[in-house]
Amino acid sequence: MLSGEYIKTSAVSAGFDLCGVARCRRFDDNEMYFRRWLEAGYSAGLGYLGRNMEKRFDPSALVDGAVSVVVCAVNYKNTVSDGYDDGANAKIASYACTNDYHNIIKGMLHRLFASLLVRYPSLKGRAFVDSAPLLEKQLAVDAGLGWIGRQSLLVTPAFGTFVLLGELVLADEVDCYDAPLEGAGCGECRRCTEACPAGALLPDHSVNASRCISCATVENGAGEDAPLYGWIFGCDECQNCCPYNRRAPYGRCSELQPLFDPRMITAKEWVSLDDETFSRRFGTTPLTRAGLESIKRNLLK
Repeated sequence: MLSGEYIKTSAVSAGFDLCGVARCRRFDDNEMYFRRWLEAGYSAGLGYLGRNMEKRFDPSALVDGAVSVVVCAVNYKNTVSDGYDDGANAKIASYACTNDYHNIIKGMLHRLFASLLVRYPSLKGRAFVDSAPLLEKQLAVDAGLGWIGRQSLLVTPAFGTFVLLGELVLADEVDCYDAPLEGAGCGECRRCTEACPAGALLPDHSVNASRCISCATVENGAGEDAPLYGWIFGCDECQNCCPYNRRAPYGRCSELQPLFDPRMITAKEWVSLDDETFSRRFGTTPLTRAGLESIKRNLLK
């Protein structure tokens, strides 16, 4: 049996700001809701969302003998997270101004797993970041890290929604599992739903991806006709207004500090970039997912 205290101490040493442990379980209610969401046409035609359904709602389908899920979070809030002046027309979500978080968090998870192997040499498990079909936000709720806000994001008391998640699915019991937070939530606050200029946030704490600015700017082919309100990659509108985000501290992870400030780059400068310069300046950031030509098209919307 694994020590929960040892897991959490090791998670902090690996660079994570939050860590909780949840039991593996099948999420039947989430699957039913998700299928209805797909049938309602809210997926913006993103076919991959309908794949691997047998794994998405059952962590044990991803790791043989899975019993426990260690859910970790790192605070990525930076100066760009403070928002933009009115009228800015080359806005980029703050997470995209840093090195791509997937490899960074995967490396942190591997360090955590290596620490566990020192004490538990026969331990089996796998590390996951958000590219895998894992219901990570719900697992984070189960692990006591926060709750699902009205903007569909995980809200944590200490760091708001400016957190990135990673998980270890382990084939062993833990001596103490965390419980969902009690008495926490958004209350009567609806600032995020009021702030979304595209009206993409639905009443049930989910998102109509076909209207979502972030989806339209990041996922090629999604929401091509949707207005972007000055955003050229991602969107932080529903986060900038959140009271929990406003009082959250900046992140301490050195690998997730901004590499550039989009407020210092004009639309004209973006248009003048060539592929070589774009690759040199932004090649390690999430911007490569959309690519330069997509960013230039977004500037015209």
